[in-house]
Amino acid sequence: MKIDNEDDIIKRAQKGDTRAFEQLMAHYYDVIYAFAYKYCGRVADAEDITQNACIKLARSLDQFKGKSAFSSWLYRLVINCAKDWYKSQSRHPENPDAMESVKTNAQGEEAVYNREILTAISALPEGEREAIILVHAEGLSHKEAGDILGCKESTISWRIHEARKKLSAQFGKEHHYG
Repeated sequence: MKIDNEDDIIKRAQKGDTRAFEQLMAHYYDVIYAFAYKYCGRVADAEDITQNACIKLARSLDQFKGKSAFSSWLYRLVINCAKDWYKSQSRHPENPDAMESVKTNAQGEEAVYNREILTAISALPEGEREAIILVHAEGLSHKEAGDILGCKESTISWRIHEARKKLSAQFGKEHHYG
């Protein structure tokens, strides 16, 4: 996921180099959107979260100190944007009929099943949802997810265990979730 000369590009972007920031955005935009979509399960919501994350990235890039991988710092930023977005939506609920349906690459029954899984994951408690997305959807280790979320590796393992139990209860044991 790292780009060539990423540290240099980040430092230049932190100093106000718009071309460097554009390079970061070109590389990470799809990563931000994909994570937001996995977090919320709806295209329109993911677009809103992504837009907010890009704005927040532009405003807070100077806060990145290089103590962790940039991608880890970025995941944390996107998670915070998603949480903020959800809080704002709970104060201003939308008309469910106006919501855009989830689009997937799958067809027919698989598309319906994918929607159901995304909906179930987005309904998990926050900690479980974050852990399952970081580990299973983003492919991070339990340790990396723990570093991003500020908790122990064992906590991540427990959250994933709990999420799997809930998903198995909802969808049946014949399906595997990681």
